Amino acid sequence: MAERFGKSTGMKTPKVESTGTGSGMKLFCAGMSLDTPDFTNASRRMKKSEQEKCAENGVKEIVEMPIGFDGLTVAHAKGNAPMNLTREQIYLALAKQVPAKNGEEKLVDNPYMTWKDIDKSLPDVKIEVIGPPPSSGTRDSFVELVIEHSCKEYAWLGNLEKIDKDDYAKKCKSIREDGAFIEAGENDNLIVQKLSTNKNAFGVFGYSFLEENLDKVQAVAIEGIKPDADTVSSGDYKVSRAMFVYMKKGHIGTVPGMHEFAKEFMSDKSMGADGYLVEKGLIPLDKAGADKARADVAALTVMEALTK
Repeated sequence: MAERFGKSTGMKTPKVESTGTGSGMKLFCAGMSLDTPDFTNASRRMKKSEQEKCAENGVKEIVEMPIGFDGLTVAHAKGNAPMNLTREQIYLALAKQVPAKNGEEKLVDNPYMTWKDIDKSLPDVKIEVIGPPPSSGTRDSFVELVIEHSCKEYAWLGNLEKIDKDDYAKKCKSIREDGAFIEAGENDNLIVQKLSTNKNAFGVFGYSFLEENLDKVQAVAIEGIKPDADTVSSGDYKVSRAMFVYMKKGHIGTVPGMHEFAKEFMSDKSMGADGYLVEKGLIPLDKAGADKARADVAALTVMEALTK
């Protein structure tokens, strides 16, 4: 977005830095000085506590920009029998450490070698999942939406986040390294090639790449739902999430190009059905949602107080 904006408008290209959603919110809410971010991206909606922290530090007028959704896909070669997995089953297949089988509240090195080891209803084939490396945003999203989500479902692990964040990250965000998960680099084409030659393997990549390769691969249903534009945007497909951008209204007029950049972000050519963000994998808002979001940005409508 920043690169296109700089090239197409002649205005200064916005400076973009990478953080997680929570870290980005902390920087955004730190105050109104011009060395704080004008915008922050988020893979979830701002929390009530974050809005309150913003207000405490003088960031009281925030424009919320919902931009669409993203989805991740677990897929295998076309021609295989249809398959349905739960997020917990994928977690048990791929986490570096998993809860002990005897119900004891402790983690053990992952003992599962086949899908049938996890659940007798699953195929008696070796667990092989080909996916992106730690440097990939797709990997980050997969860990957050599947591995971490399922880990936190165990109360004694979910509570650990409040006690020791580093230990929690080690236990709830780590992928096994014994060959069951195979890193394929940043090249999704390579994953599809490998799935074509290994019928028992599964691959992890963005939803848009699935659409481009439906002649070669098919999606696994997650908790009974297969990914498509409707199930991703509705949230019915659980390995998906809403995407937001937040803007400081108070910086407009002082920081050149902010409002123009926001309008470009919300334009049909960027986040419309055929927009260049959609080409990169964004699932667009429906027409009503997009129309409202664009109107709010055009009018610089300040978001209301959040309740949670």
